[in-house]
Amino acid sequence: MSGSLLRNARPVATDNNGLRTMRLVATGLLVAMAAVYVVARSLELAHPAAGYVRAFAEAAMVGGLADWFAVTALFRHPLSLPIPHTAIIPKNKDRIGDTLARFLLDNFLSKVGPLARWMRRLDVARTAGHWLEHPTEGTVGRLRGGASRLFADLLESLDQERLGGMVRAGLAQRLRELDLSPLLGNALAAAIAENRHVPILDNAIEWIGRALVANEDLIRAMISAKAGSVMRWTGLDETLANKILDGVYRLVEEAGEDPDHPLRAKVEEKLATLADDLRHSPEMQARVQAFKSDMIDNPALAQWWQGVWESARAGMLRMARDPDAMAAGRFGEAIRQLGSTLQADAALAATVNRFARRAVVGIVVGYGADIVRLVSDTVRGWDAKTVTGRLEQAVGRDLQYIRVNGTLVGGSVGLLIHILDVWM
Repeated sequence: MSGSLLRNARPVATDNNGLRTMRLVATGLLVAMAAVYVVARSLELAHPAAGYVRAFAEAAMVGGLADWFAVTALFRHPLSLPIPHTAIIPKNKDRIGDTLARFLLDNFLSKVGPLARWMRRLDVARTAGHWLEHPTEGTVGRLRGGASRLFADLLESLDQERLGGMVRAGLAQRLRELDLSPLLGNALAAAIAENRHVPILDNAIEWIGRALVANEDLIRAMISAKAGSVMRWTGLDETLANKILDGVYRLVEEAGEDPDHPLRAKVEEKLATLADDLRHSPEMQARVQAFKSDMIDNPALAQWWQGVWESARAGMLRMARDPDAMAAGRFGEAIRQLGSTLQADAALAATVNRFARRAVVGIVVGYGADIVRLVSDTVRGWDAKTVTGRLEQAVGRDLQYIRVNGTLVGGSVGLLIHILDVWM
């Protein structure tokens, strides 16, 4: 941790040292020009050529002082004097933040901005496919290892209960918004049309037969209780129970063996009606919606989901901590196959690229205003000294070069004017 902090601190220290050095250079050059001016002025009468040196040094002082004033006025009042139109950045930091935020929104976070154009050129599917197919190659492997460690550290640092609650709330909201009834109706209708319901119906009939056998004594007792005392006294209740059970057993057996049995046809008719009601009946859709809402609000489902989330989180941590082990198993083989498919299937790649482009651009455009508001509010939250210090660290060294250039350019212009004045 301390090493990371030191590494992060070194660029700032380097910038401060560079700014301090260039400030000393620019100020030293200005002082040197003043000294040259004094010496040249004293020698001008005895040595006429010293006039050229004096002219250069005099103009250099003027240029250096002017640029010192201009550079200083950006960040503070020169000589602490409240001169109008000085300390420009501290006085206008809020407007600078708003302007920067608007610049980001208009030029980067729009549908036609650089990000959107870059996403249109980016082949996400091919890049992801290569990464999935060759997860351990060179830079890709190091990137995967670093990303895995970062993901694991991030997942462990987050509040498990809060994160699970957020995921659960998001899933619950999506389920509430999902119109489940038509989906169930379409799935059931498709299953009936393709006879995929037949194995389920066969298993249901077989289960009914086993349930009858397992509960035969209970059924006989129920029939005897309903038969009356006279039939029980004469023993006819046993005969009645045998007849009823034999008929039910025969019905179940025939329905299980005959695909065209009327009982099957009746069940399939009811299933087809249910599928149609799920897709078109407002009453049925309301019942499904109410049942779905009750399930979502059920505390037992929340507890179950918490267990699922904890298991999923533990699994993600295991995979992130040991990506090589994950890549060596069947899951890794499936991932590599997916990567190969993404690179070979042009239609799938186009679909993935289109989805990625729309997702990224949609998120950026949808949340662009929030992003720029964050930038603007962050700048507004800084005090003037912080803003001034950060900007001066970023560009102050280059501004000191302006002072040096102003000194030298000013001196050159003064020398040129003196030459013209002498020779014309």
